[in-house]
Amino acid sequence: MDRPTSGDYLLEGKNTRDFSDNMLAETRNSKIGFVFQTFNLLPRTSVYENVELPLLYNRNISSKVNKKRITEALAAVGMEHRTNYLSNQLSGGEKQRVAIARALVTDPEIIFADEPTGNLDSKSGIQIMQILQKLNDEGHTIILVTHETFTAQHAKRILNVKDGRIISDDIVKDRRRAVEGELLK
Repeated sequence: MDRPTSGDYLLEGKNTRDFSDNMLAETRNSKIGFVFQTFNLLPRTSVYENVELPLLYNRNISSKVNKKRITEALAAVGMEHRTNYLSNQLSGGEKQRVAIARALVTDPEIIFADEPTGNLDSKSGIQIMQILQKLNDEGHTIILVTHETFTAQHAKRILNVKDGRIISDDIVKDRRRAVEGELLK
């Protein structure tokens, strides 16, 4: 979350232009989760430690609560059995699920996902879309960037952007539901 070069960006009715650097950092850590296309996991660090990372910036939460949050985030993406694995020992789909768990661990209201299926095979891509749809159904706002029409059809709303401008804003009437056996195209 950067400062806009023009215009205003309101988050929960507050203009982010008025936020101090510390307020921006705190907002990023507590209200927003990020899922990167390239996972951005620390390679010689365990799955548990990768998911724990955003919590290390919040000193107000006890280690007992942190452990519970990490366990719940890993369970939400089906990775609780890989807790002690190093991230460089995981498949691409597993790495993306750990990246989602890391985004979830602070219980953010908004999750930004940049091409979350772009580096994955079809089966792993569907599993990731199932997780993101479930999170959305549970009340999380998911802002997903994709160039894949098939992936976009899993959303409730599609904004098409060209050269930095919104060229269409459509509600999806026949939203796809990610299901096992479906292949991303």
